[in-house]
Amino acid sequence: MGSQEVLGQAARLASSGLLLQVLFRLITFILNAFILRFLSKEIVGIVNVRLTLLYSTTIFLAREAFRRACLSGGTQRDWNQTLNLLWLTVPLGVLWSMFLGWVWLRLLEVPDPDVVPYYGTGVVVFGLSAVVELLGEPFWVLAQAHMFVKLKVIAESLSVILKSVLTAFLVLWLPHWGLYIFSLAQLFYTAVLVLCYVIYFKKLLGSPESTKQQTLPVSRMTDLLPNIPRSGAFVNWKEAKLTWSFFKQSFLKQILTEGERYVMTFLNVLNFGDQGVYDIVNNLGSLVARLIFQPIEESFYIFFAKVLEREKDATLQKQEDVAVAAAVLESLLKLALLAGLTITIFGFAYSQLALDIYGGTMLSAGSGTISRCWPYHLHSWC
Repeated sequence: MGSQEVLGQAARLASSGLLLQVLFRLITFILNAFILRFLSKEIVGIVNVRLTLLYSTTIFLAREAFRRACLSGGTQRDWNQTLNLLWLTVPLGVLWSMFLGWVWLRLLEVPDPDVVPYYGTGVVVFGLSAVVELLGEPFWVLAQAHMFVKLKVIAESLSVILKSVLTAFLVLWLPHWGLYIFSLAQLFYTAVLVLCYVIYFKKLLGSPESTKQQTLPVSRMTDLLPNIPRSGAFVNWKEAKLTWSFFKQSFLKQILTEGERYVMTFLNVLNFGDQGVYDIVNNLGSLVARLIFQPIEESFYIFFAKVLEREKDATLQKQEDVAVAAAVLESLLKLALLAGLTITIFGFAYSQLALDIYGGTMLSAGSGTISRCWPYHLHSWC
């Protein structure tokens, strides 16, 4: 596949991801604004900081490096070995969720059960939801590697919307359930996400379209399951070594991305109510980053991985591909800078109004006013 064709597919993936995410984020934005008016700051802090950190840390430790390693290089490989390597994320996820769940229950401060009921159940279910999501990892990597443009966006957006609808319904009709509501919604979200990938591949494999294109390395669903080869290694050891290398690189990224949540969780610098306000402001402030920069990052990571060869000097690669990659990188940096400047100019003036519309006086009064400084922080990312 030529560099121009890969660039076209990456651009379509990024643009479709951007448009669909704007639509679905608008829906979830309205639903979340409705939900916030029925919750206490303490509940928001426990769910959005403490439990979400447990979930994201488990997911990161179990799969992030595997994703990066298995998406590096082209589609011409022994996919049985790659899929076997990806299935190792599930037992790793079980081990990490058990260990982190013990830390969250035994070593960290436990909230007052009168204010935040069913905390223990929340820890268990959020850890379980991380393991459930890892069951879809082989499907996700296969879809990304073969540029299934809309599958990822539709699956994730549909899951988020259904999760928000379920949460809003339960908050409105069963508010006394406490963390049961968010635990059930989180488990429902991961189950729907995995089912979207499973259903898609089940319909695709064996269909006339799949048979005609002959691009997929698997022909039936059982090929996606772990498979012990009759000859050769169980996994590709080059990919396994690359996984460890990516794990060390990604660990720093995780600390930088979730650093403030780790500080709030382990050092108790804020009470649960202030953690909730901070997290909402943080999510609103980074909304543009998630809408624009994240689809671009995920799509063009695949582009650069396919066009350029890792650990090979640029002078030894096709100069046409190197020139295309350089031009694309320059355009992406200009886009990031332009978006950052726009946010900085308008964000300071209108941030407090946005908070008042989104969450009422719970956000716009008190510590929420510090959100005016957020556009400058966001611009530093660009």
